[in-house]
Amino acid sequence: MPESLRLERLTLAIADLPPYLAGVRLVHLSDFHCDGVRLSPRLLARAIALTNELQPDLVVLTGDYVTEEPEPIAVLATALQGVRSRAGTYAVLGNHDLLYPRSRACIAGALQGAGVQVLWNEVAYPLGPGLAVVGLADYWSPQFAPAGVMGTVPLRVPRLVLAHNPDSADALTPWRVDLQVSGHSHGGQVVIPGLGPVVGLVKRGRTWLPQGVARAVPLLWQDWFDVVKDWRRSAGLHTVGNNRLYINRGLGTYWPGRWFCPPEVTLLCLESR
Repeated sequence: MPESLRLERLTLAIADLPPYLAGVRLVHLSDFHCDGVRLSPRLLARAIALTNELQPDLVVLTGDYVTEEPEPIAVLATALQGVRSRAGTYAVLGNHDLLYPRSRACIAGALQGAGVQVLWNEVAYPLGPGLAVVGLADYWSPQFAPAGVMGTVPLRVPRLVLAHNPDSADALTPWRVDLQVSGHSHGGQVVIPGLGPVVGLVKRGRTWLPQGVARAVPLLWQDWFDVVKDWRRSAGLHTVGNNRLYINRGLGTYWPGRWFCPPEVTLLCLESR
């Protein structure tokens, strides 16, 4: 049952957010997998058009722009030149953007050339000093090192953290994170309403099955299990320690497709608390 693009809206109260940023609008996109197979040109065009219709102050992207070879980033980068926002577009890389030695430079360079600011363990203030945008290296990268970057942000300054893998939220609990935005899991892609992603349900019961059965069913493969540690955090808003985490279902789609888990554009509205 293929599902069409869905807009998710979320309003969050942020402590210490200065009055001039009250009502700021952020659009979050993730997991494009632009490789000619997993993301249709029509869906990509619709996601960009919807982003622009929302008139965001800032657009944030959380990785996996390609699936394997980095060269298809050229197509996506051209499309992303059409994204419009008051303060620009900021991005981090995902695990699929780091698969080959040339991947990081190729993908980051193409995005930068399209006007997208790529952050790698860096802090930016595109909306002014009242909100820090922290972009982390991918959680599976040996360069994932939040201590060096989180400690540079003054404690009273709210911070939005861009991190591809939601599992990084556990590593970030020692620091203040007003909102972390992530992707990576595609929401599980196949979801049973009221119960959650099938892969999470099966993961909890996998020990009951013979090894041969587990290897015969794609959703039981070990690499699916290891995408995230806890599939109960598959999509939507979560609390992790004192911090908040939002997981986007992404745009790209792997086999066997999406069931009750549509691709997503997220509008995040921030209010003062």
